Amino acid sequence: MPMKPFFTSKPLAFLTLTFLGFALMQAQVYEYRTKVNGQTQTHRILMDEAYIVETVFVADPPLFVKTVGGFYKSDGNHISADLEFNSDYAKDSLSKGHWMRTADWKKVDASPLALNGKWLMAGRVTDQGERRRDLSGPRKTMKFLVDGHFQWIAFNTATFQFFGSGGGTYTAVDGKYTEQIEYFSRDNSRVGAALPFEFIQKEDDWYHKGKSSKGDPMHEVWTKRMQ
Repeated sequence: MPMKPFFTSKPLAFLTLTFLGFALMQAQVYEYRTKVNGQTQTHRILMDEAYIVETVFVADPPLFVKTVGGFYKSDGNHISADLEFNSDYAKDSLSKGHWMRTADWKKVDASPLALNGKWLMAGRVTDQGERRRDLSGPRKTMKFLVDGHFQWIAFNTATFQFFGSGGGTYTAVDGKYTEQIEYFSRDNSRVGAALPFEFIQKEDDWYHKGKSSKGDPMHEVWTKRMQ
C-alpha cells in the first residue's frame, strides 16, 4: 500500500495522527509504519504541549527519508503548525503543516526521563571557559527529548535551510546520558551506534561531555528553549 505523502497540497500539509484528546497537553511519542517500494518506513512523532516533530526513516537498511516540525495549535481532531523546518523545503516550499487524528498511530513513549524538553545549542566549554552563542538569530540547533526518545535538528527559521538531523532513543540516569542512533540524515552508516556522555543540569543549562558520532571530544552547553 503506497505511503501517504507528508504533504498533499500547498500551502497546507496533511498527515494522520493518533492520540487521546488529553494527550495534547502532555509529552508524547507515536509511531506508525507504511510500505513504500518494498521498504518499511517508520513515521515517528515527538510532541509536547506546544511543539510537534514528525520524522520518516527506514530501519533496515538504514535510510533517513525526511523530517518536519514546528509550533502547533489544535482544534478538535485537527492540528495545524507553523513549520520551523522541513527537510524537503527546497523541493516543495511547504511551511505549514496540518494533521488529522485517526486510530492508526501507536503510543511508544516510555516514562519521563531527566532532560525532557526542547534544548538549544548554546555554546561550548573550552580550556578558556564557556563560549556562548547568540540564540536570538534564526540559525538554530535544537534537541527535542521526549520520554526516552531524542532528535536533534539544525535549521534556519528565516531561510528554511535544513542542515541535518538525527535521533533515536536515550537514557539519562545518575549523570550518564546515552544516545542510541536510529536515523541520521548526514550518514546512514552511523545508525546503530551508542554514544555515551556525562551530563549535568544546572537550572536551565545542560552540560554535555563526551565524544561526537565521529569520535571527536566535545563539551557542549545546551539551554532550555523558552519559545
